[in-house]
Amino acid sequence: MARHPYKISDVNSGTGFRKVGLARALSKLGHCSRSEAVAHIRAGRVRLNDVVRKNPETPVHLEIDRIAIDGKKVSTSNRAYWMLNKPRGVVTTKSDEKGRDTVYCYLQDESTWLAPVGRLDKASEGLLLFTNDSEWAAAVLAPETHLEKTYHVQIAGLASETLLGSLTKGAKVDGELLRVKSAMVLRGGVRNTWLEVVLDEGKNRQIRRLFKHFNIEVLRLIRIAIGPLALGDLGKGERRLLTASEKRGLDQAMAQKH
Repeated sequence: MARHPYKISDVNSGTGFRKVGLARALSKLGHCSRSEAVAHIRAGRVRLNDVVRKNPETPVHLEIDRIAIDGKKVSTSNRAYWMLNKPRGVVTTKSDEKGRDTVYCYLQDESTWLAPVGRLDKASEGLLLFTNDSEWAAAVLAPETHLEKTYHVQIAGLASETLLGSLTKGAKVDGELLRVKSAMVLRGGVRNTWLEVVLDEGKNRQIRRLFKHFNIEVLRLIRIAIGPLALGDLGKGERRLLTASEKRGLDQAMAQKH
């Protein structure tokens, strides 16, 4: 699995235990996001070894120090790995200033803090992962991992072999090279075509921007798989825990890329 460099505060002491900043420690323990941790710390709600600390960068030995929020001990949470079939029209954020439905509408009864692993834009749908394991999420998203993402894309019009070749060859869009790993026709009609598109890199709105460059309208975009993990028959708006074998399969897929 991909590993990522730590900040300066993530140093080793003579004891051999790694130090991280207090806010990062709360995130790594799966208690909350880094930004939420910073807010808790600055509000004086967090104690480190029974002493209130208001500096989010206060060094912490994860293995030996005691952290408490509002008097309740924070310990390593059971790692949670979820998949959601994100419906169209829902935004991937915790809250929305425009009052739109968010993906957390489908996680309201979960007591464990969960963060999305990457994003799907409002108009896109399909497989979206959630976890409280920040290091695992970073590995899934890391460019060097090259974990494949598979999409079913409905476009207006018919797809020619020339278009499929152009998608894999790629094009410069806003100064950035955008391309797909593979593209094939699933089925076509008189007015539209369904394609299967595979990416092995994650750039912002990559598929939509590339099709727009070729003057092709995207009607629907559904992510159906991340690596070996398939959306399957999970209904729209439904979520479930990953099985142990599914999690292991994702980890193995990432490890094979290195």
